[in-house]
Amino acid sequence: MDENASLPERFEKDRIRLRAVACRMLGSVTEADDAVQETWLRLSRTADAHADHADHEDGEERGDGDAPAGIENLTGWLTTVVSRVCLNMLRARENRREDPLDAYVPDPDAAPEDGRDPEEEALLADSVGVALLVVLDTLTPAERLSFVLHDMFAVPFDEIGPLIERTPAATRQLASRARRRVRGVAPAPGADLPRRRQVVEAFLAATRGGNFDALVALLHPDVVLHADRTVVPTPEPVVVRGAATVARGAMAATGRALFTGPALIDGSAGLVMAPGGRLLLVLVFTVTGDLIAGIDVIAEPERLRHLDITVLDGDPSGPDGE
Repeated sequence: MDENASLPERFEKDRIRLRAVACRMLGSVTEADDAVQETWLRLSRTADAHADHADHEDGEERGDGDAPAGIENLTGWLTTVVSRVCLNMLRARENRREDPLDAYVPDPDAAPEDGRDPEEEALLADSVGVALLVVLDTLTPAERLSFVLHDMFAVPFDEIGPLIERTPAATRQLASRARRRVRGVAPAPGADLPRRRQVVEAFLAATRGGNFDALVALLHPDVVLHADRTVVPTPEPVVVRGAATVARGAMAATGRALFTGPALIDGSAGLVMAPGGRLLLVLVFTVTGDLIAGIDVIAEPERLRHLDITVLDGDPSGPDGE
């Protein structure tokens, strides 16, 4: 790092890393940007406080490029601070768990009212993996911090431990527990997972691209879609039959597909929708041959809680932990 650069310039060199840490910790671009901004404010306050102290001691003014005294590794210090900020945000979120599954469904053609940028949120979902964001959201704040910092950013356990007031050994156990949750159960016995995954990913690609003909080609002529009452919502579950009718319904959800990704659901390939990193609904597929014969759309919170959702093997966004 250029020691002659101003403090803001030195911070900007670390912004991409800090934002990446915060995005994976929080699952939201908007919240991640808030965490990074708070990190900059804390650095500024620390630098100002040290400068005032130095001026008082010897009358010398410090240069704008000087890091606060005692910070030998600015990147490490900033990573620690943004992690603490994210941890506090996660703990505050835990206190609001009485409403964990809101009905927020982004419309990419409409200006969001809560400050979210649907396009950036969709890019985050693609880069990190929707399934991984969903699983991370099920972890405790301590598990999530341990797993993200160690497995994704190679931060040693002896540096993570003090953040959560745990020993390095206990922190290692938290990361291991989180890693097992991410990897989940083995695929369903006898299931042709690669073929099913290919069909499911083709369905997602056709939906995102608004390709009606491709959707119809993937669906069995007599395909049946079941959607529970929370999906629409409606007083009764919805049943839709026929390839063309189901395809038209999928076309209407093109915007929502931006926040949808493949996942392993109870050992079989399916799709999860998670705007802002929060699980909203899942699609479970029945595949016969190379065609989709059935789709079960689940959004009822109680049903979602009983599903085992994990990252598919081979997902580039999955963990490389020890």
